[in-house]
Amino acid sequence: MQDIEIKCSDNTTIKGSLYKSDHLKGAVLIAPATGIKRQFYHDFAEWLAEHGYGAITYDNQGIGGSLKGSIRLCPASLVSWGKVDQTAGLERLKQEFPDTKYHLVGHSAGGQLVGLMENAEDLSSVFNYACSSGSLRNLKGGFKLQAYFFMYVFIPVSNKLINYTNTPLMNMGEPLPQKVASQWSEWCRGKGYIEMALGKTIRKHSYDTLDIPSLWVNATDDDIAINKNVDDMTRVFKKLQVERLTLKPSDESFENIGHMDFFRRNHRSLWRYAINWLDKHK
Repeated sequence: MQDIEIKCSDNTTIKGSLYKSDHLKGAVLIAPATGIKRQFYHDFAEWLAEHGYGAITYDNQGIGGSLKGSIRLCPASLVSWGKVDQTAGLERLKQEFPDTKYHLVGHSAGGQLVGLMENAEDLSSVFNYACSSGSLRNLKGGFKLQAYFFMYVFIPVSNKLINYTNTPLMNMGEPLPQKVASQWSEWCRGKGYIEMALGKTIRKHSYDTLDIPSLWVNATDDDIAINKNVDDMTRVFKKLQVERLTLKPSDESFENIGHMDFFRRNHRSLWRYAINWLDKHK
């Protein structure tokens, strides 16, 4: 593994990590969930490299190593994370691993934002885990109440009082720049997540045109990426070739998988689903 700096189209830089393989079969951009640092994906990326796939992980602007100065002044948004950061990550992947096929492994927001990438057509396939619209209306039970509080109260109050969202207080990853959290809240309160902004604040995108194979994996114990919300998200991609897989923890000999555990080292037996998909589309 080698730490790198990735230059973006707006002349900013973000931090990344590069994983090389001795027997290259393809290359993978690992696009992170909202507020999750690249180190969380280290074991998974290392495992991909051991199995023939070069990889890049990265911190979105305002997160981890890509936070420069005060988070209160960070201009990042969910749109810029997809349009600028994710695009730059794939460009760097292409530079590091020329003349091969490129794939995206998206975790939650990382899969949602692929339609904003200006170079999405360079991808050969997408493998998404826990990627859904996160629509509040489809959530259930006590978690639904927590989610409503987080999106309707915690985010706007935090943004107003301190000019960013202090998500660690809610055990929700790294602190979020104000615009990131505001868009996250707005999109989860509607239908189709980013679909709310298409043709309005977002005019250039490939949600209507991207036509590549994709596998959307979720778990039965994930309170966010429930089947209704995965359906709600896949519907936004008008031409994407969509396959679905829902994992049941007990079938995989785990007590839980949830929204995050797929990428943890102690759940590495699940990674066969990713490598099987990549090998199928190499």
